[in-house]
Amino acid sequence: MRTAITGLSALLCSTVLIGGAMSDTDARAAVAPGQALDVEALPAAARQWIDTLESARASACPELPLTWLAAEVQAESGWDPHAFSSAGAAGLLQAMPATWSAAGGGAGWDPGAKPPADHAVWDPQRHFAVVLPWMCANLRAVTAHLQATGKSASPLDAMAVCHLAGCSRVTGSATGVPAAGEAGCGADCAAQVTSYLEAIHRYLDEYTAAPTATGGGQAAAFTGASAGCSVPDPTGTGGCVTAATNWGVQQIWATFGKRPTSCWDAHAWNPTSDHPQGKGCDLTFGELGRFPGDADVSAGWQLATWLQANAAALHVKYVIWQGRIWSTGRDDEGWRAYTGGGVYDAEDATGGHYDHVHVSFTD
Repeated sequence: MRTAITGLSALLCSTVLIGGAMSDTDARAAVAPGQALDVEALPAAARQWIDTLESARASACPELPLTWLAAEVQAESGWDPHAFSSAGAAGLLQAMPATWSAAGGGAGWDPGAKPPADHAVWDPQRHFAVVLPWMCANLRAVTAHLQATGKSASPLDAMAVCHLAGCSRVTGSATGVPAAGEAGCGADCAAQVTSYLEAIHRYLDEYTAAPTATGGGQAAAFTGASAGCSVPDPTGTGGCVTAATNWGVQQIWATFGKRPTSCWDAHAWNPTSDHPQGKGCDLTFGELGRFPGDADVSAGWQLATWLQANAAALHVKYVIWQGRIWSTGRDDEGWRAYTGGGVYDAEDATGGHYDHVHVSFTD
């Protein structure tokens, strides 16, 4: 595999799978699930092959989000089935000849020459059928490795590192994404890895459909007066919340059930947070510290979009969920990428708000 970011040379590294296996269920719980794909945002070439890609993904690796996969194809080949690199990588996901053979695709080709016109690597259906199981094996392997070692990289980023530069860059680096000097990755190698991941995330943002409200009904409006952090925190932290926050929590519980919730917190590492002011709450979906499964992601979006729809009634300032943020002050932008504000690691399950919905209230 190689990077298809224009102007960057290929990284000629072999990919080595990591020991350890995961079940489909474990992998889905660890990988950040994708949001809905905005087909209209895809380039015309992508729309021609997206159904073929989805069919292969659903069969070979259902835990690999379609939005991520579409972004990675764009970063690799620009959706050109006949893309070919100077290193010898070919096709939509830029398979190297040795990888193609090892993945069960049959005979490879001379890296110094293009595969013949009738080679299966050029056929999108065959290409995806061969390459996606290989990618899925890497995804499951790096997920197990990251969980076992506590490294901070997201499984999808680590899978992309495998794809571009070899899985030894994941196992040999401190975070799972190599910095210069780690895992045999020099400055140029580290820069290419960073650029590759940035390109994937940029396309991921472009191709992600804006979430829509999925039910819950109209919330009863808060009509009281705020007197600061003066109401006992209903979530049992021992701290306080504002009257609007307390009302919002009660409305959430009445509508969606009393799920794990935390509001007041000292947040010593981020004293400007809304939590110590009693104006911010977190509602957990799944297990803290882990990327949730599809059912929890769907339930979290139901709450997040309900809060968005009822923002005026509940005095909601902003909501963060699944690496996205919506705020009343920038409502015209919809759900945009969440960067962590320089405080949190937006790629982390908790830092990126993948395992909990955060809501802040204006008063």
